Amino acid sequence: METLTDNNWLLTVGTFLPLVGALVMMFWPKDDESGVKTIGIATAGATLLVGIYTLVKFDYGQSEKLQFAVDAEWIEVIRSGYTIGLDGISLPLYFLSMCVTFLVMIYTWDNMPDAGNPKAFYILMLVLQTGMAGTFIAQDLILFFVFFEVVLLPMYFMIGVWGGEQRQYASLKFFLYTMFGSAFMLVAFLALFFQTGAESFGFATLIDLGAGIDRDVQVWIFAGMFLGFAVKVPMFPFHTWLPDAHTQAPTQGSVILAAILLKLGTYGFVRIAIPMLPEGAKAWAPAIGILAVIGIIYGSLGCLAQTDMKRLIAFSSVAHMGFVMLGISTLTTFGINAALFGMVAHGLITGMLFFVAGSVKHRFHTLEISRLGGLLIQMPKMGWILGFASMASLGLPGLAGFWGEFPAILSAYNPNFGLSEPLFRTLMVIAAIGTVLAAAYLLWLYQRTAFGVPSDEFKGHSTAEIDAGHGANDHGQAMAHSLSSAANADADTHEHEEIKDVQLTEWIAWTPFLVAIVVFGVYPQLMFKVLDPAVQAMVETLGKSLG
Repeated sequence: METLTDNNWLLTVGTFLPLVGALVMMFWPKDDESGVKTIGIATAGATLLVGIYTLVKFDYGQSEKLQFAVDAEWIEVIRSGYTIGLDGISLPLYFLSMCVTFLVMIYTWDNMPDAGNPKAFYILMLVLQTGMAGTFIAQDLILFFVFFEVVLLPMYFMIGVWGGEQRQYASLKFFLYTMFGSAFMLVAFLALFFQTGAESFGFATLIDLGAGIDRDVQVWIFAGMFLGFAVKVPMFPFHTWLPDAHTQAPTQGSVILAAILLKLGTYGFVRIAIPMLPEGAKAWAPAIGILAVIGIIYGSLGCLAQTDMKRLIAFSSVAHMGFVMLGISTLTTFGINAALFGMVAHGLITGMLFFVAGSVKHRFHTLEISRLGGLLIQMPKMGWILGFASMASLGLPGLAGFWGEFPAILSAYNPNFGLSEPLFRTLMVIAAIGTVLAAAYLLWLYQRTAFGVPSDEFKGHSTAEIDAGHGANDHGQAMAHSLSSAANADADTHEHEEIKDVQLTEWIAWTPFLVAIVVFGVYPQLMFKVLDPAVQAMVETLGKSLG
């Protein structure tokens, strides 16, 4: 792969700057919460400015080439180098990780999870940002693996310390599933290295040499990578950690997990597994397509069965990532472009849905759909934002979600490299049914939470009373309501005001998500023109390897 080395300091600074902020915060007084939050937001903001400068300096006319490239010694004894670079495939995800971290930190200013300790929470988010950004710029398998694993520990603690009632179970499940996949992935990396006889773990070297491995060996090595990346996506049947992790994670954890961490798996398929093991990719493509479509239908049906708003959104991620994997499995330029666009669109839309769910939980202290209702009356702005995000998630034309799902489905009509057309066209039809189910579960969710009138439980209640009533039995709730009514005849008016609509920090954090969903929906070429040259170059290399 051709490389451009101008401004080669950019990626290193953009990736490791968050660690500088984390280091400063370690020596900052824990009691100075506003100071800690300011340092965290300032660090994430400075990192985002570096990301914006990277966007400005990126040569979009040569997006298929590796830019800002660095190739330096790192661990010479195992022939692993500090090899980094950015092309059209990784640029959108790299920049998205910076945006999401910054906006999540702003949201946290007024929405710190109940467990408190902003210092530790902000430090974990900064470490997480380094791991996410590093994964997207790494051009060496060992370096990639290190960054891939760095994100594991901060997310484990975010769920385990700041999560819900079942947080310890969810965090342990998340950790064990991911470590299980990573173990197989590392073995596959080493097998690829030894089978090729490569001089280094560099991506470019292994892409050149990987095609020369015997087909049967490629199939087995691909299987190891498949396990590692499929768990992270997550694909059916490796998805069971995701609903628990999302449901128990704090809002910030859910947004980062949905927006970025799930993309590490799909990115791994596109960046590593498919180009390095072309015969293995072709052999596994039908299985990946079948599992992707099962995930679409299973995730959609799972959504229809949920009673918890956050858990429903979590199951929708299983379905949406199924569309991404279906596009990848076709091995076509069209399908992989759609998959990469779908990754960014899913990050924006599902991240937005988790933001809204978190704010609803913050106000009502529940996400039980049966207990909610009347959002458009009680919090009209929040209700409209939920409706907008739901429409985007179900793939409404004109919003970003459409350009991830529709082209991915369409790409299955003509799969590449002699893959079975009858099979993939069948998968195309089944996946299309999944879009109907998506409309069903998202509109049903919106109907139950936003329409109608507020439930008696929350109508006219203050946030303090909601706290007191949360988890109590029906008799206790009725008594609390009766006592409060007796104490203050004008309580209804005052208490209704306590359930506030969208706040300033929420507007600041959410507006870029909402704008991006519209911009990419109306003008998808803005992203496709960055992705396409790099994807075309990758598929052409794949074609040469497959003859």
